[in-house]
Amino acid sequence: MGLCSPIGNELDEVSEALKLGRGGICAVPEWPARYSMKTGVAGLVEGVTAKLYPRRKVRTMGRVALLSAFASERAVAHAGLSPDRLADGQVGLAYGSTHGSSSETEAYCREVFGANSLEGISGSQFLKFMSHTCAANLAEFFGVRGRVQPTCSACTSASQAIGTGYEYIRQGHAELMLVGGAEEAHFIPAGIFDVMFAASSKFNAEPGLTPRPFDARRDGVVIGEGAATLVLERYDLALARGATIHAELIGYATNCDGIHLTKPSWEGMARCMALGLADAGIEAGAVDYVNAHGTATELGDIAESKATAKVLGERTPVSTQKSYTGHTLGACGALESVFSILMMREGFIAPNRNLEAVDERCAELDYVRGAARQAQLDVVLNNNFAFGGINTSLVFRRC
Repeated sequence: MGLCSPIGNELDEVSEALKLGRGGICAVPEWPARYSMKTGVAGLVEGVTAKLYPRRKVRTMGRVALLSAFASERAVAHAGLSPDRLADGQVGLAYGSTHGSSSETEAYCREVFGANSLEGISGSQFLKFMSHTCAANLAEFFGVRGRVQPTCSACTSASQAIGTGYEYIRQGHAELMLVGGAEEAHFIPAGIFDVMFAASSKFNAEPGLTPRPFDARRDGVVIGEGAATLVLERYDLALARGATIHAELIGYATNCDGIHLTKPSWEGMARCMALGLADAGIEAGAVDYVNAHGTATELGDIAESKATAKVLGERTPVSTQKSYTGHTLGACGALESVFSILMMREGFIAPNRNLEAVDERCAELDYVRGAARQAQLDVVLNNNFAFGGINTSLVFRRC
């Protein structure tokens, strides 16, 4: 596993932040000042720049692909994979983002429409903001010759990438898959939530107090950035080479509400969770913890809590890490999968930050609050939901 996130770029550092309830949201005063936006907070990644790599390695990468390369390089090293193994044709890659690099999209549009000319555009610029920039750049970066599958479904991009890798291995199309997702923080995606009146704006002066998933005082989404990559490997092959196995992915489901692009359906969410448990071959009572999507929107929190209560009852512990990182969009499914595995490995549940009074319209659940909770987590359900009514559920088991 490898990552970069607003709460750290190393696994130990991130685990400590989750245990201590330490968030990574900061003020971004440029957004309200320059773009007349109401929101002025975000979760930003520090320490990841193009200067870390030779120019030839990153010349076609915008920030989103750069974040994905940083996380993937660490995952590959963590898994002990050689360049020959990555290029042997039995290794594939599935990677997602909401879209390509927002900053490169902005630069392209400013150049073209500001000068009414293409003269300032480089031949590599499109490669930085095309929707499959992460998957394509990572394949070249590591010399992957097996299946390469981009996923682009907003907030389920990364979880669908993980599920795709899982299915490819089960179906015999690959022995090993690099899977994950990435997103860069930028005023374009933040502005979308802003104009929809769904972005946090009341805590610009106190960024540590937002976002507030499931809380009565929540006021919307906080955009975050980051990337996470997981190495999925056929179990017998991982055992044979003596790999350190952190968890087993035992179930995956994805479906669609088919009703509304932005209004979530609790019934669709519940169906997805049930399908994920069925794919894993377990009952709801076997789940020790639910890692919730929890974006701090009114409609989303209420629908998700109702779906969770319907499928799992009221006693299963629930928390979300978006209160730590912000909503990392195309990266969240992968980041939160890594967070889930860290919690399983170290026997704790990260609490919901900023959850002071649960919105009475949310279902009654065991919302973990205050300090981290010590717990043996054998099975974790990680849920993500996206615009378009796209839902995903991933089921992990401790090894």
